[in-house]
Order: sequence, then structure tokens, then C-alpha cells
Amino acid sequence: MSGRLTSRRNRAAFRPSRLRAAALGTALAAVLVPALSACGGDTSAAGGNATLKWASSYFPTHWDPVVSGSGAQFRELALVYASLTRTNATGKAVPDLAKSWEYNTKGDQITFHLRPNLKFSDGEPVDAAAVKAAIERAQKQKNSALFGDLTSIKSVDANGLDAVLHLTQVDYQIPQLLGERVLQIASPKAAKSPAKLDQNPVGAGPFTVTQLVPGTKVLLKKNPDYWDAKDIHIDNVELTSAPDAATVVSGLQTGVYNFADITPSQAEAAKKAGLDVFVQPGFNANNISLNINKAPFDNDKVVDAVRYAINRQEFVDKLTFGYGSVTNQPFPKGYVAYDPQSANDYAHDPAKSKKLLDEAGYKAGQIKLNLVIPAEDPQAEIVQAQLAKVGITVTIKIDKNWATPFFAKDLTFSLYGTTGRDSAAQTLTAHFGPNGPLNLSSPYEPAGFEAAIAKVRETPLDSPDYVKVLQAATRAGAQSKALVFTYSSPNLIAKSKSVSALPKNPAHIDWTGVTISGSN
Repeated sequence: MSGRLTSRRNRAAFRPSRLRAAALGTALAAVLVPALSACGGDTSAAGGNATLKWASSYFPTHWDPVVSGSGAQFRELALVYASLTRTNATGKAVPDLAKSWEYNTKGDQITFHLRPNLKFSDGEPVDAAAVKAAIERAQKQKNSALFGDLTSIKSVDANGLDAVLHLTQVDYQIPQLLGERVLQIASPKAAKSPAKLDQNPVGAGPFTVTQLVPGTKVLLKKNPDYWDAKDIHIDNVELTSAPDAATVVSGLQTGVYNFADITPSQAEAAKKAGLDVFVQPGFNANNISLNINKAPFDNDKVVDAVRYAINRQEFVDKLTFGYGSVTNQPFPKGYVAYDPQSANDYAHDPAKSKKLLDEAGYKAGQIKLNLVIPAEDPQAEIVQAQLAKVGITVTIKIDKNWATPFFAKDLTFSLYGTTGRDSAAQTLTAHFGPNGPLNLSSPYEPAGFEAAIAKVRETPLDSPDYVKVLQAATRAGAQSKALVFTYSSPNLIAKSKSVSALPKNPAHIDWTGVTISGSN
């Protein structure tokens, strides 16, 4: 996901997932939706009293998972929706709605076997027909944010509880891909009206919605029909859009909330307040996006000059408060796809940067760039200062409608950040592929990347060669002239001590086994 902003509201606005959704669909009207059950008012659903009070700065703009996409808000949508697979603590795909799966010998067909006797919260069956409908809707719905992630799927056959996916190519990444981020499955009956689903989500996840105020608040209760309901010990959820960052910690102290995502700058205050600070491993990475189809980045020497001008450590020191690390790739160090061989490529060298600009025919001050971003962002100021040191003048421009030109590839110079994907191959293609949504220079792709990523897909995840093949694809992608990666920072959660420890599934929030005790 994205850079750290000066306020919680701005920070939420700069989440690429939200911006992508905003570019693909209109915001919901802020009106109260009638309760979906007998419960109403401003209180949690009746029944148990273990209530999660979650203040989220990723509060979903859309509750239709096809429109919402695979951005950071998938964690909130996962309260309502389940997927074929989910991610465990090692980052691998494990069963969710699907109890098992297997490929054919060639690797271009995979069959998912669904658990029996499951149903959506509207009573519709969770079967292969529902999986088929979900995939086809994600591929074809006009405002889908997911169609680009599903290009490996040619067609789906529904045979009772068996969903047979016919692939366009050999692709062993499918179980990783079709987890919470990309295929949260909605009731086909409810999804016949996507606009209604966007306001009245109907899934087969651990909770069901009882009340929804778009953009503001959602009340949920435990779903007794969830396949793993026995391991869900939370009775009710109050999910609210986080207020200004300055009030989140005090809200946790006073019991207004008992769970909230926070920025690194808030972590020390949260600890001093006696709260638990949960460091959730992630795939996060931030970057500077260049459009090589536009001057001056159509000159390779200018691109390289920017690469060498960037001091990644400054981002870490000023923005992550000890929680982050430098990275020149779309993954943090330690992640399976991180390529150690590329770790020192384009290291900070301002003298070399100036030399390259001179060779490109530019004198100091001649290159003037607009850095277009959606909201105030300290990353932009760091970029501005670092490029000024090599003679490039940067003017920061704020465009609240930034998402539209960014995803249309109309900008020349911008910033982006990502939470990554459960499938490393998907992360790589999103950044470096010719049609990648995070590739500002489409249809450009770095030399050798297409062959390298094809080899990743052709390699089974349990192959002894998988890591080597995956890192080689990262190495090829990291040569892209369209992106300059800067730093990575994990996801931070502050919670009341009444909320037990969470599973450390990378980038995911898993409520399995979590308990809430006492008053908050």
C-alpha cells in the first residue's frame, strides 16, 4: 500500500486500493442502510458480548469485492467474505472454502474441491457454480478492479462442489492467487445486482453485516454457518472509519476502540499508553513511478540519474521510526521473492547522477518536473530534496483525482506504494508487466521479464528450484526503468490487552482463535 501521510484522513485517502476503486466506480452516498437483521440502532448485535471495536484507516469505499479489488481493505472485507484459499503464517495457501485442490499433469488445469453443506448468509449454497460466477464477474464486470489479475483463467466448469479452472497457460500460482485478496466470493444471487451488493455485502465469511453506514461504520455479528465458526470467538464487530491519527491512541486508551492500525510515528505513544503494538509482517514496498513514454524519462540516462540520486536510508530514518528497511525491489528483505543479488543495484551515488545528467545534455536546473500525488505526503518532500541536490527541480502537485490519470498512465512522475499480493508472481506482473496496473510506463516491460515470469508460473510451488526461479524474475523486473523502489515498512496494529494475540499471517488479519476478555 502506500506512503505515510501527515494525517490519518490523508493517509487513508492515499491508499492505492481506495484510489483504484475510486477510479473504477463512484463513491457511495452517506446514507444509513437499513439493518439486515432484526438488530438495529447503534449497538452491536444481541447475543454474546465479546465485541471487537476496530478503528480502520482502510475503511472500504466499496463492499463489492470485485470493485474493491485486492488492496489493503481486503482485510476488512474478509470479515464478510471467504475465499477458496487463505494464507498461513508462512505465506502459503491453505484451505478455506476449498478443502483441497489438485492440478492436472500438464499444469494448465486445476480443480478446487469445496467443503460440503456451506451456504452464504442469504441461504444460497456455496458451490462450484458460485465460484464460477465469482470468477466470471471479476473478469467481465465493467467496474471490476480484478480482471487483470485473472488472465490465466480461460474458463470454469462447475460440477457440484468441484470447480474446474481451465488455464490459458501453465500456472502453479493459482492457489496463491485465489485467496482473500483476489477472489473473495459473494453470493451469486446478491451479486446479480452489484450496486446493491456494494451496500449490502453477502458472503460466507466469519461475520455477517447487520448495519452499514457507507464510509463511516459497519456493525457485524458472528456467522454461525461459517465453516470454521467453532474457532471464531468474537461475537460482534464494530468497524468504524478511523478519526484523525492524533485521537486513535486516546480512543484505544478510553475503550472507544480496542483495535486499530497505526503509523510508525504512533507506535511509541501506544506502547507508553500500555497498549499492545502488534508488528504484522507484510509485503509492503514504496516506489517512485516514472513514465518513460514521456520526456525527460524517455532518455535512459535521466532515468538512471534519478535512480542514483535516491537515498533510500533517508526514507527509512525519517518515516518508519525504526520499523522499516530499505528496498530496491517490490518486496522487503527476508521475503521469499526478495533477490539478494539485486540488493545493491543503483546504490545512492549523487556524483554519478550528476554525470549522467550532463551526458544526457542537461545542465543543473534545466529539468523541471511535477510530482503529482493525491494528498500531502512526506515522501514527496524527501524526493524533492534529494533530486534538488543533483540539479533536478521538482514541484509537488496535489490532485485529489490522482487515481484517474495514474491508472490511465497519463502522469509523468508520481509516487506509489503497495501491500503486495499473496502470489509473488502477481506482485511482479502488477509492477513490471506490460499491462500491470502499477506500471506507469505501460506497455513497456524490462528485457527478459516476460520469460522469467513465465518460468515462475511453470514451476510448482514445492519444487526445489522455485525460490531460485522466483528471485530470478524479481531480478529481471528490478531492472525496470519505470520504478525506483525506496523502502518497506510493516503493518502496525495497536490493541487493547483484552484482545488476545493474532496469528502472524503476513499482511493478513486472521481472527481464528482470537479472544476478547473483560471490559474495554
